[in-house]
Amino acid sequence: MAAIRQHGKLFSSSSKRAYKTVEEAKARSKVGPFSWQAGLFFLLAGAGLTLYFRYEKARMARARIAEANKGIGKPLVGGPFHLTDHNGNEFTEQNLKGKYSLVYFGFTHCPDICPEELDKMAGMIEQVKAKNGGNVMKPIFISCDPARDTPEVIRRYLAEFHPDILGMTGTWQEVKDVCKAYRVYFSTPPDVQPGQDYLVDHSIYFYLMDPEGDFVEAIGRNFSVDAAAKVINDHIADWKGKIDRS
Repeated sequence: MAAIRQHGKLFSSSSKRAYKTVEEAKARSKVGPFSWQAGLFFLLAGAGLTLYFRYEKARMARARIAEANKGIGKPLVGGPFHLTDHNGNEFTEQNLKGKYSLVYFGFTHCPDICPEELDKMAGMIEQVKAKNGGNVMKPIFISCDPARDTPEVIRRYLAEFHPDILGMTGTWQEVKDVCKAYRVYFSTPPDVQPGQDYLVDHSIYFYLMDPEGDFVEAIGRNFSVDAAAKVINDHIADWKGKIDRS
């Protein structure tokens, strides 16, 4: 180390550099061990973890709902039935398997509620198809008025809402049986005469069934199209098995 005697004292040429080093050390100690880049990283990581845990919490809640609704032994909602679709073909609970199914009970003479809900159903169908890029859901309309709702009547009626909706009817007993299986209130009298006036009442829900034919969740009138479609799309995203997209 070079040193110079000046006014009787030794002066080191490295003193100035040492002073700078001390000042830099003080500055670093004020900043601490974290830089702004590290702070930003931890902030983003924290936000990502929060979103992930929220997603997992919602997914687990949907899984609990779906598992609880499967029941033990006899299904809580759903089960064997035999109906005729609006093309005149036989249709049973086995035809629901392979895809998600959205089942709605109504009747063609319904003045306001059924048209509103079928319009909503059409919107749900479009959003599910847009999200999943394939034919992953089978929309079903089951008539609670078998005396007036023949296959041809239902076919013409549903054409006003969406071409994907498949209508169902049957004998009075067949319709009563499927309503019982789905826990749907059914008030249509059994021996209706032509021209007879009568009331038809029914429960107002969409029943979402998984590709195994098990009940997943009921979607009520309080759901908007967007909210209902999100419920369906979330369940489809959670499904681990195969889905028929044909």
